[in-house]
Amino acid sequence: MQQLTLTRQTPQWPNPNSAQLGFVGDVDRVDPTMLYPLINNGHIPVIASVAADEAGQSYNINADTVAGELAASLGAEKLILLTDVAGILEDRDDPNSLVKETDIEGVKKLIAEKKVAGGMIPKVNCCLRAIEQGVRTASIIDGRVQHSLLHEIMSEEGLGTMITA
Repeated sequence: MQQLTLTRQTPQWPNPNSAQLGFVGDVDRVDPTMLYPLINNGHIPVIASVAADEAGQSYNINADTVAGELAASLGAEKLILLTDVAGILEDRDDPNSLVKETDIEGVKKLIAEKKVAGGMIPKVNCCLRAIEQGVRTASIIDGRVQHSLLHEIMSEEGLGTMITA
């Protein structure tokens, strides 16, 4: 059985906060070679967010980070993260303050203003990184909404927050 390679080659592996987070690592590079035959034959790969260092030690990797890095390495046009919130909110306490669309600078401003916080920070950062590596758009959508993925892909207005370059 082949393995997807997500490795860290620098001395900073594992993550500097590993003691607080568990056995956690960061993605250094992605080799998607084994995914191409699967995708080209109509399969949808399911990827565990576990990776090994050069010595074979396994680490837990943030799944959103893995998704963003894979999207970039595969040359994806769009990254979609399904989550349990509506998307980025202008006011975290107001579910009606959804930011429907923003760009990199807009997201950085929201982060600086502390409007993006907690578990949303890794999601937003992976979207930014994916876009900076060539992915055209990244969307954070609410997976609790029935057919949310179809609505995001098939409709003009989308669902959640779309981040553009």
